[in-house]
Amino acid sequence: MNKILVSYFSASGVTKKVALNIADFIGADLYEITPLDRYTSADLDWTDKQSRSSAEMSDDDCRPSIKDINFSIDNYDIILLGFPIWWEAAPRVINTFLESVDLSNKKIILFCTSGGSDIEHATEDLKRKYPNYNFIGARRLNTLVDMSDIKDWLT
Repeated sequence: MNKILVSYFSASGVTKKVALNIADFIGADLYEITPLDRYTSADLDWTDKQSRSSAEMSDDDCRPSIKDINFSIDNYDIILLGFPIWWEAAPRVINTFLESVDLSNKKIILFCTSGGSDIEHATEDLKRKYPNYNFIGARRLNTLVDMSDIKDWLT
């Protein structure tokens, strides 16, 4: 039986709700990707070109620091990796996570939350940046997603 980890980044709590539901539903372990400096409402103001999130997303090389990962990723076969969509991409903190652990022998399933953007662009971007990783699926989910949809998707 595969050991599954649901790992996620959530700036406002929306992605966290989805990640908690997924982990609970499939009996997976849970890990929150936590930036050293949490995002404030002002940091997340996408209409302000000077906001932290805007500045990070305009710099492809930006890698915000995250708290140390205090467990062995080697214990897991499948990683469900969740994040909000920012500018049709994964937030740069996801790049920090992917570059902080070795997932080369893992199956990675992406999920995102978004008010309107889909996950295709983010998926293609991550596949291009991390060609040695095995991304096997991706799906946009929202907080009101039907749990039977998650079960069908994951099976």
